[in-house]
Amino acid sequence: MEDRIRLFVGCDPNDCDLEQMMVLEYSARKHCSLPIDIEWMRLSRDPASFWHADPGQGRGWRTQAWATPFSGFRWGVPAFCGYEGRAIYLDTDMVVLCDLAELWRMPLDAGKVLTGKGRKTSWRFCVTVWDCAAARPHLPSIERLRAEPDSHQRIMRYFSGHPELIESMHSDYNNIDGEGKPLHAIRILHYSDMGTQFSHKYAFPRLEREGRRHWFDGRVLPHPRADLAELFDACYREALSAGYALDDYRSPSPFGDMMKATQRDYAGNHRTRKRSLWSRLGLGGMAD
Repeated sequence: MEDRIRLFVGCDPNDCDLEQMMVLEYSARKHCSLPIDIEWMRLSRDPASFWHADPGQGRGWRTQAWATPFSGFRWGVPAFCGYEGRAIYLDTDMVVLCDLAELWRMPLDAGKVLTGKGRKTSWRFCVTVWDCAAARPHLPSIERLRAEPDSHQRIMRYFSGHPELIESMHSDYNNIDGEGKPLHAIRILHYSDMGTQFSHKYAFPRLEREGRRHWFDGRVLPHPRADLAELFDACYREALSAGYALDDYRSPSPFGDMMKATQRDYAGNHRTRKRSLWSRLGLGGMAD
């Protein structure tokens, strides 16, 4: 097993997620017993970048069906690694409260390609440990992966339909918005509801001052767990006190306009929003 963790984090290319990036990196390094190499996966207009996209010319990553600016990038991790070794993928909206070496050294049984949270045909891959070599026969070529707008949804369905390829991991490594558990039971907090994310109170005013808008275009609401909000705030303050700075996470060349699915009708999940509120807002059924 390699003694350096290869961590891939999906994030926005226009500096909307700076607060999330800083908190994730600080919390991951704070608890980790191994060194970490982080690859921030964000869209780039540089043709030499692995994450290149040119929406006007229809080249590179085709993102128009993605809910976030990075949804499909997780499937490119094994190709980025040359289909060798291990890698960990995380969404950027996470606070790490465990030693990532636990995931890095997690046993994967023969025939397993990646870890996931779920059961039967319902799986989440927002925290994933990859066996990059084992993944190769089950993924399209990187050229096809980039070129097909529906590749993210299609590969999600593929792995969900082949649970024999998935190593099920403990639910607390991808705790979705608290799940009714106390803080001490959470290993990785995923504040997944895009409308209630703790970083919005920092990011939205900052972007307004900079004359820009956040990529999330849905309704912003308070998170129902005040203790989780305070956890994020505490990590944010600790990171700044430890010498971390938001400017360290800015993209050298912001991407600008990108193609992605609108979230104006985004309904969140049942852990963050009560049914009565959903009905009152006319948001329809729940999305998790």
